[in-house]
Order: sequence, then structure tokens, then C-alpha cells
Amino acid sequence: MIFRFIAAKKAEHSIKTMCRVLEVSRSGFHAWQTRPPSARACADERLTERIREIHAANRRVYGSPRIHAELRLADGVRVGRKRVERLMRQAGISGLIARKRGRTTIRVPGVRVCEDLVDRAFLAAAPDRLWVADITYLRTWEGWLYLVAVQDIFSRRIVGWSMADHMRTELVTDALQMALAHRRPAPGLIWHSDQGSQFVSLAFGQQARAAGIAQSMGSRGDCFDNAVAESFFATLKKELIHGRSWPSKAELRTEVFEYIEVFFNRRRRHSTLGMLSPADYENRTLDPRGRSLAASRLASTNTIKFTAPTPSAIA
Repeated sequence: MIFRFIAAKKAEHSIKTMCRVLEVSRSGFHAWQTRPPSARACADERLTERIREIHAANRRVYGSPRIHAELRLADGVRVGRKRVERLMRQAGISGLIARKRGRTTIRVPGVRVCEDLVDRAFLAAAPDRLWVADITYLRTWEGWLYLVAVQDIFSRRIVGWSMADHMRTELVTDALQMALAHRRPAPGLIWHSDQGSQFVSLAFGQQARAAGIAQSMGSRGDCFDNAVAESFFATLKKELIHGRSWPSKAELRTEVFEYIEVFFNRRRRHSTLGMLSPADYENRTLDPRGRSLAASRLASTNTIKFTAPTPSAIA
């Protein structure tokens, strides 16, 4: 490190003076300059180049945990997390930092809301047992767009979503119908959301009951009661929305589609899923040969009961 510092500063100060102040020999510095790179330095250079490729291939949003997972799981490289962090820091490569989100929940005074059937137990032993949903807003030069996303807790896959330039009930009913068409869940599914007016609307409630869905709602003003849905929107905004401005609504719609359907559901590694993508996790855990992969994550669900709703619960 001292010799590298001297080499970096030799245009500003004499080598003789720096060696004297730093208490190293000039002969040692000159020998270091002419010495060929060590095997470790060569390996670091190759690893840094691969890190750059992984970072670029994943929308430049991956930080050290996911790049480390990509090296370990996809490339089969045995490397420590701290070494990856060091090489990323030296190469000026980093992940993204989330910004704070604004308020989109609009409540209807005097309307009775559903009970919280989840109680922050965001675990499911199988697909289509528990879905969470939320609404967020996205800014463009042409005005606001509103996005509702429906996420399956089992695999963290976005199973339904909808975008519009309004926050009417159709925004959430369209996402519900998309999720139902894609997954065809059995009766007994729990739909968990906040107390927004769209989720307590008559039209949405009727469609949910017709599909055999029991609605669940978190407490008022507590983001932790819908933490998984909040986390998805924080990730979306960090990795896509806040990286640039959006001149048109059409362009943003296209990019959100690509992010959800191509990147998030099929490629992006999730720490909750053992650094697998939602699609890979479903494929491996639902295949009889891959059931052991889900065993450790789902072991705690043995104490959580997801019971089918009674007629009074969905009435």
C-alpha cells in the first residue's frame, strides 16, 4: 500500500522525500516497480473484470451480496464476500441506495376494513397461499403514473400488476384479474394490503369474494404491516425509477414491464430465496428433486396456519 501511494504521488513529491518520511527504502520501491504482478494481483484483475460484467448485465443495480452470489452460484467461483467488496470499492462499482417513498394510501372515513389475517407473518408453505399488494406513484414529464403490484409471498414473484394515470378501483381490479389469470389459485388464498380506498371498494371486494379470496388489511399508518409489498416498491424505485428522468408515460410503462417480467421475476437474485430468482425458486422447490431447497426456509411455517376463510370472513 505504501509503494502504491508513492507511485501515485511521485508527480507531486520527490520519491526520495516520500521514502524518507514513510520510512521505506528507495531501492525497495524501485524493486517493487519492476517486479511482475503477483498471482494474487492477476487473480484480482480477472475477478474485477468479471464483477464489471455481472454488474453491467444486471442493470448496474447489484451490490456486493448479489454479485458475490452470482460468482458463487452461477460461475462456481470460491471467493469471499469481503474480497468482492474490496474489489468493487477499488473499481468504483457499487449498488444503489433507496430513497424514501411518499404517501399513496387514501382511506375512506367510516368504511369498515378487513381484519389483519397475516399479523406480519410473511411466510407461505406453497404458492398462492398469500398474496400482498400495494400501490405506488411514478413521476414522468407528462404527469403521474400509478402502479399496483401483487406479489406471491412463497416465491416473491410479481403475479399481477397494473399501471394507469388514475387511482380508481379499476387499477387494482385489473391487477387482480391478471394475477387470477396467471395463477388460477384455489379458494382460501389470502390477499393482504393496506387500507387504501381502492382495496376497500365494493367492486374489488366483490371480485375477490367471487374468486374465493379472503381479504386482509394491516393497521392504519403502519408500513411494517405490509412490509414485503413496501420492499418491492423500494427496490423498483432504487433500481429503475430514480436512476433517470422519464420524459413519457409510454417509455416508463415499457421499462416497468421489462423490469418486472424479465428482470425481477426471472433473473434478479433475492436474499430471502437463498439468492435465487423467483422463477428459479419456484422451479426448484416445486420439482420433487428440489424440495430440500425450500425445507430450511419453510420450516418455520409449520407453526403458521393459513386456513381457508369461513363464509363470514369473505361475506
